[in-house]
Amino acid sequence: MDLTHYGHACVLAELPVGERTVRLLFDPGTYSADFDSLLGIDVVLITHAHPDHLDGERLGRLLANNPEAEVVLGAHCQATLGDQGGIAQDRMRVVGPGDKVRLRGVDVEVVGGEHACIHSELPIVPNNGYLINGGSLLHPGDALDEVSAPVDVLLLPIGGPWMKIGEGVDYLRAVAPRLAVPIHQAGLAPIHQNMHCSLLRDLAPAETELLLLEHGVSQPLPTSSPQSKEDSP
Repeated sequence: MDLTHYGHACVLAELPVGERTVRLLFDPGTYSADFDSLLGIDVVLITHAHPDHLDGERLGRLLANNPEAEVVLGAHCQATLGDQGGIAQDRMRVVGPGDKVRLRGVDVEVVGGEHACIHSELPIVPNNGYLINGGSLLHPGDALDEVSAPVDVLLLPIGGPWMKIGEGVDYLRAVAPRLAVPIHQAGLAPIHQNMHCSLLRDLAPAETELLLLEHGVSQPLPTSSPQSKEDSP
């Protein structure tokens, strides 16, 4: 699997399926950049309707350039989009927690259900986490819900008004993936991004490697188990 981070929660995952590569794009939102001109996208998956995860106008342009791409999203996202971006309803597949769908040879399970609480006086919106191929990849959206399946690669939120970094550490320890890739960082100053990643790296399970992705650069993921921190020199 190859991953490319386009900032904040937007990640392109390229998965081998038979003799071809399936390209899944998660959460193209307002805080992300450089995803607009991508070609060959098979599926766009939207976790929830907040603008930093769903930029309807730019999503419309992306889909115009990828006429075969399908959009997977919850009913709340569908209602929020409306006619924004000129996206045809027949290109949207509406899913919710517990649903399992197979898209272009890739298995997608919807997990979670609600966005993490920002404040008791604010409404909580629906949130779909997406578990890919039985746990090879997890994008949780804006929630830190545990999943029952083992997770190989976790796209890990590291900052936002709904979380503190201690919760991110506890979530990382609970999921205990082989690889954790920090996302959802656009609201953090660079010094705080570095601080949060250092804390996560130091407090992660021994079997977990924290992998930072360079913006817009495709990264083939290592397939072997990372060296245990306890075994590192």
